Amino acid sequence: MGWKFDQPLYCLSDDKEQKEMIEHWEKEKHGGLSEGNNRLPMPLVLIMALIILTAFMITMPIWGQRPTADNFKEFVANMNSPEVQQIADPEKKIEYLYNLVYSGADSRLQGALERHPITWDDLLNIAPGIREIQNGGLYPLSWYNVIGDRIVLANFEGNYVEIGGKLVRERLQPWWDKGYTIDVFYVTYFIITMIIVIKQLPHFTRKPDIGRI
Repeated sequence: MGWKFDQPLYCLSDDKEQKEMIEHWEKEKHGGLSEGNNRLPMPLVLIMALIILTAFMITMPIWGQRPTADNFKEFVANMNSPEVQQIADPEKKIEYLYNLVYSGADSRLQGALERHPITWDDLLNIAPGIREIQNGGLYPLSWYNVIGDRIVLANFEGNYVEIGGKLVRERLQPWWDKGYTIDVFYVTYFIITMIIVIKQLPHFTRKPDIGRI
């Protein structure tokens, strides 16, 4: 297989390979149909672009948003309540807490809880850290990420804000990193791969001789 890169958006195959493809198409029969080597219809290209644009517009955020300690503060506040303690099964305990917190939460928190479910054991592990932050932590709970069974200060650095009489950098995940960063990479990979596959074919101006089929 020969590659040429002088006109990558025209064709990536050399002349010999293009000629072999055309000859192969002329010999093949496709259920009585013939290979016409037509270009990808423009309406289809526009539909693909519309799908990608729509996905970016309506899925903010789905990928990349990290769970914060603030998401689970109500779990910790209610985990020692009599209603929870009288439940023996750990799975039933966390299910009760989810129903309790989820029903009173706004759509953003509901989405975060759906994307980042935790178990009762996870809650037992992160609860001391959440209480410690609430009882004298330097930063708000929303600045801490829950990673597995640990709570760590987020590694983002945003605008300067005043806390405790001094200026510190915000540790909030920026809006553009809530899915868009990874989304851009995957969409770029997809488009590049599609271009390589399509441009390996002969250019659409080169047509097989239909009369030879």
